[in-house]
Amino acid sequence: MTVTIPTKTSAEIIYPDSDGKPMSDNTKQFELIVTIQGGIDALYKDNENVFVAGDLLWYPVEGDNKTRQAPDTMVVFGRPKGYRGSYQQWLEDNIAPQVVFEIISPGNRLGEMFKLFKFYENYGVEEYYVYDPEDNELIGWVRSDGQLNYIESMEGWVSPRLQTRFETASGDLEIYRPDGLKFLSYVELSRQMEQAQQQMEQERQQMEQERQEKELVQQKADRLSEKLREMGINPEDI
Repeated sequence: MTVTIPTKTSAEIIYPDSDGKPMSDNTKQFELIVTIQGGIDALYKDNENVFVAGDLLWYPVEGDNKTRQAPDTMVVFGRPKGYRGSYQQWLEDNIAPQVVFEIISPGNRLGEMFKLFKFYENYGVEEYYVYDPEDNELIGWVRSDGQLNYIESMEGWVSPRLQTRFETASGDLEIYRPDGLKFLSYVELSRQMEQAQQQMEQERQQMEQERQEKELVQQKADRLSEKLREMGINPEDI
């Protein structure tokens, strides 16, 4: 009798889409994350090969579901836009996010921030920016010679990849696009849109008023011409 001995197969490795941690610890941190992610996404809205995500788990190593991080914002040049439950690098032509942002919250510990830095340095991030809203402090690193090197002055710094400019002199982090437009929150964008609509409505009303005034002037001119003709006078001879 032939006995079939079952072979042992390795269990499929699951890469969870969530690490159970909150996206942010307070409203200010959340607003900054959304503004930065949305601003960069809008900047590259017409480039299908720039993927921008916020708080998305990044797994850099196939077969390892423990080595992972969820940057507050990450930018990947060379990968298409679209839905992802997580960023599994080996399924993305092995392209690591080139730009990463982290917004510090009161719950962040120095040891945790150091681990984040080493993770981003080890796995190929080219530009790493950290902002502390409480102290209005922006620090950054840019890759050269295979490692992330500290940027001495961030005021007015222009990202090599994004070509965005960073300012903190106003007391808050301000990011400017290459065309000079500032990254705005949804509320700021909504107010700006309302102002633009109000200005358009004012201009429309002014044009309508000018049109009506011209019509009145023309009507008066027509009545005057008619009276002159009744008197036997040709208005064109005057």
